[in-house]
This record gives sequence, C-alpha cells and structure tokens, in this order.
Amino acid sequence: MQVYTTDTPTSTSGRIKVGIAEFAVDTDGNTLTTSGLGSCIGVALYDPVTNVSGLAHAMLPEANEGGKPAKFADTGIESLLAEMQASGADPDRVVAKLAGGSNMFDFTSTNGGMSIGERNVDSARKTLDRLEIDVVAADVGGDHGRSLELDSRSGDLRVRSANAGDQTL
Repeated sequence: MQVYTTDTPTSTSGRIKVGIAEFAVDTDGNTLTTSGLGSCIGVALYDPVTNVSGLAHAMLPEANEGGKPAKFADTGIESLLAEMQASGADPDRVVAKLAGGSNMFDFTSTNGGMSIGERNVDSARKTLDRLEIDVVAADVGGDHGRSLELDSRSGDLRVRSANAGDQTL
C-alpha cells in the first residue's frame, strides 16, 4: 500500500484516517476517512482507471506565506493531485467530489460577506477548475458537520451527518 500524507496516517484494517490539515493517497483499495468537517472542505479525488484515490481535509481557503500546504484548499488540492500523479493517476481522468464548507457559526467575513465555509468551497472549486478537474458531485454548505469515507475501489464518497443523514456521492 502506498500512502502519502503530510503526517503519518492512522491505518486500521483497510481504513486510513486523514486528519485536519492532512491528505492521503491510496493505491490499494482502502477506505480513506475524515471527520469533523464543519467549515472545513473535504476534497476527494479519484482516477477511475487506476483506482488511485486521495482525500484532503483543508481548513482555510488560500495559502499565505508559510504553513502546511494541506491546511489550505488551494495548495492542499495541488499537493494531493501531485502525489496521486506520482502514484500513477492521470490528471486528465481524475474527478472530484466535495463535502463540507458549512456555516457553523453566525459570523460574517470581511471577504464580501462570505463565511469561511463558503470561501473554502469557492477556493476548492476555483483550484479544481484551474487544474481542469471536473467536480462530479458535492454536498456543501448548510449548518451541519460531516464525516467522509472514500471507497478507493469505486470512488464512492459516503457523507455522514448527524443532522442531515447519510448519502453517497
């Protein structure tokens, strides 16, 4: 199994846990999981031919100088795609699924009134568009938290929420 992450992932019986501000890539059909997505954005990337898959859990929309690349939607997606490509994924085949970006608190931003969750979703979409990766499914926004499970064999992304139920993208 090849796993690439910004830190050591937690692997238990075919499951690889991706923490906040981390990403992981899998080539062996494991399930990549992350939890605690509130305003954070979860980005699942998948190459359907090679079954190379990756999952990122980004906290903030755009990188400033310094900081861990996976902490930010823009540099996290770029780093995730680079690691997937190094593992055999073809960027021309990779598709994306997004989840998270909730408005968990009643705060307004100085950035045009967008919440941090909305800004995370916007940054992820803009980065994926620039990289020419199609977003084929999304469960974003709202006011509830989410947990994700990416099946590396099928590319299915299971989104679980205590308040909004479960769905598969």
